[in-house]
Amino acid sequence: MAYMKVIQGEILPNFLESAVGLVQKTEMVTQAMATTVDSKKLIYGGTAFPSNDGNATGIIFETVDMTDDTKRPTSVIKAGRIYGNRLKTELTSAAKTALAAKGFVILDAPEVEF
Repeated sequence: MAYMKVIQGEILPNFLESAVGLVQKTEMVTQAMATTVDSKKLIYGGTAFPSNDGNATGIIFETVDMTDDTKRPTSVIKAGRIYGNRLKTELTSAAKTALAAKGFVILDAPEVEF
């Protein structure tokens, strides 16, 4: 007999401006980088990697659940075009400067009305 459990999720807006020029590499993330949300430890897609400061070398590609792991490999964007105003956590000016030097173009997404 199958048992099912419903878990309420969250959808983040797409922060990629274009797939053209997108470079992704596998990097190791740690539980210390995660944010605690209810009973979960999450690293949200769009989080600066490894930290949101002048040491930033990339942006986490998709949300990673670190609740049961101390470290885990994940996809990190190393260059590309992103919408800075759609990131879950806003980039600091030091992180923006560091990422721009690595090949990122950070734009603001236009407001869209439906």
